[in-house]
Amino acid sequence: MNRPRDELGGNEQLDDELAATVRRTGASGGGVFLIAEHERVGILVVVCGSLVEFAGPWRRVPLDLRLPGTDAVREHRLVWVGSQEDLARSYPRAAAALPYQLSLAAAPLTGSRHCWGALLLVWPPNRLPHLTSRERSTITAAARRLARVLDDAGHPPAIPGKPRVTPLHRPGPVPSPSNAGDFAERLPGGLALDLEGRISFLTDAAAHLLGRSTDQLLGTFPEQSLPWLDDGSYEDGYRTALVTRRPVTCTVLRPPDHQLELRLYPDASGISVLISPAGPGPSSHPPTTPRSRSEASAGNADVGRLYQLMHLAAALTETVGVQDVVDLVADQVLPAFGAHGLILSTAEADRLKIIGHRGYTDEAIRLLDGQPLHTDVTPAGHVMTSGTPAFFDAPEHMAGTYPQATPLSGKQAWAFLPLITSGRPVGCCTISYQHPHAFTAAERATATSLAGLIAQALDRARLYDAKHDLAHSLQRAFLPGSLPTMAGITVAARYLPAAHGMDIGGDFYDFIRLSDTTAAAIIGDVQGHNVTAAALMGQVRTAVHAHATAGAPPDQVLARTNRFLADIETELFVSCLYVHLDLARHRACLTTAGHPPPLLRHRSGPAQVIELPPGLLMGLDPTARYDSIDIPLPPGTLLALYTDGLIETPGVDLGQSTADLAAQLACASQQTVDSLADTLIHHATRSATRNDDIALLLIGTTDLGAISTPADDESG
Repeated sequence: MNRPRDELGGNEQLDDELAATVRRTGASGGGVFLIAEHERVGILVVVCGSLVEFAGPWRRVPLDLRLPGTDAVREHRLVWVGSQEDLARSYPRAAAALPYQLSLAAAPLTGSRHCWGALLLVWPPNRLPHLTSRERSTITAAARRLARVLDDAGHPPAIPGKPRVTPLHRPGPVPSPSNAGDFAERLPGGLALDLEGRISFLTDAAAHLLGRSTDQLLGTFPEQSLPWLDDGSYEDGYRTALVTRRPVTCTVLRPPDHQLELRLYPDASGISVLISPAGPGPSSHPPTTPRSRSEASAGNADVGRLYQLMHLAAALTETVGVQDVVDLVADQVLPAFGAHGLILSTAEADRLKIIGHRGYTDEAIRLLDGQPLHTDVTPAGHVMTSGTPAFFDAPEHMAGTYPQATPLSGKQAWAFLPLITSGRPVGCCTISYQHPHAFTAAERATATSLAGLIAQALDRARLYDAKHDLAHSLQRAFLPGSLPTMAGITVAARYLPAAHGMDIGGDFYDFIRLSDTTAAAIIGDVQGHNVTAAALMGQVRTAVHAHATAGAPPDQVLARTNRFLADIETELFVSCLYVHLDLARHRACLTTAGHPPPLLRHRSGPAQVIELPPGLLMGLDPTARYDSIDIPLPPGTLLALYTDGLIETPGVDLGQSTADLAAQLACASQQTVDSLADTLIHHATRSATRNDDIALLLIGTTDLGAISTPADDESG
């Protein structure tokens, strides 16, 4: 179980407040995870109580994942999961790593300026499935207190390499047997574990059954003072009792041949353990050689690691691209194996191609990337082609065959795992250590099985990336490579594909110089997220461009494009906004075909939504008419055209989202159009998980000075 000793470290006030929250709410455990300052990830920084046993999978989680804590942060609400069934239904990945009956709450740590992260709490199942109003208030108040601690610090706290463990109660002196102990001594062997898992009391009979003296056991963690107790049966029983607070019975083997039955009786103050021989005499099992703690810990595929790998298996099914796989394996596999380095590589033209890494210097990766498959620098190529894993416990074991490996990487132990799916190799996963590491048979078996899961995920991810890149290359080919420059106007455009898991879409934009003082700005969205939508987008953009440069007025540009869609008999609909800019007259003529309304920001700062005459989506009715409006466009104004991907947020009204966008424009009056475009895109991508493409076209006007128009020339 490797339960750490008490190490407050870091922010003691934060740790103390967490422990107080767990006690106050009656939870069995809790934790705090904070948002990394420059990344969209949550990192578990401190845990206590039963959550200590399950910290592994949650050390580092992307905020885009659907987990109770990340939902609490993204949606700014208290998340409650009343049962294991609810957890499996709503958060299957979390359920794989927490296969116990429990209840769980997550509350955002909302400070004075921003959200720091989330508070996590777990309860045993002997409670009502719903939170009362009082309990809800208690949890949210606790989250506010934790956020206040972080606010008062005045700076982001240091993120530890692994979660700190804080005790629910400050440890006091280990109690010694008293008169009350006389009663316990007359019972069969018994001991007590405190809330941190230490042996706080035991009878002489219990010490005799365990084969140690009382002095050797009091105040210790059982799996430290009794290495043979580092057993999957006991560990799973301990975890179950700790989380569920229900009695659990398990049987363990005390070397060489004594079976003991352990009955665990938990409550809010700790766990009482009743120990008795499992049978009338010595076990029929053959004698077992006692192992050291490190051997026992490594030799057992312990329950904690098993659940962590179950969590990883569930997570791998959700990965989409290659980088997703790399990040997930680095964030989850390395902690599970206590490793420090990762390389994922494939073969290209008989050479190694590194597609992801963690824990290696750029120089080392540069030297490893592109090496021949059969080289004395690394076994990765041989492992990949042979399909046989290779394990090296220490540098001297590697040096005989691959003498350059250790000086190049600086690592001291390696596991090279072939990634094979459908009988063919797709790559090699290298897991490395900073110090020599003895790989047990169980570790090798676990790692090899895990490689099969990684191989399947990587194979899917490479296919997705290839399709994704091809589709987006097609889409980019239909968008303008650059925008023309004109006196009196500044233009910035941005296009951002939808988030992972979506195909390409039909968002498009264009800016056309019609003369020295006139231009056309277009933005639109073809229905759908596939290659068909992208191809139609290219046709629509070409049609609009052709009608605009031919001199058609805005209403006719859309009407003619609409008839074109009828001629090609497409089943897709298209929204479009067309703007004709007359820079000399400082006017703009606008027409819409069902597109989100543009925004206009005045020189003084306020921004407004421009209400346009409604127009039918193109592709619905070939006879549809489109009306135009004419608005002033004086120097110093900004016109914002966008697709709905910029403003759509799950659960938020579109009208409110549009008003929020107008407010952002008003607050950024000092920014250039380029920096403003970046600001708007950044805000849209960080505020929620996107499921649509984004196209944005910003047009700012400046003073042209004395520019003559045809009418001026004739009058002169």
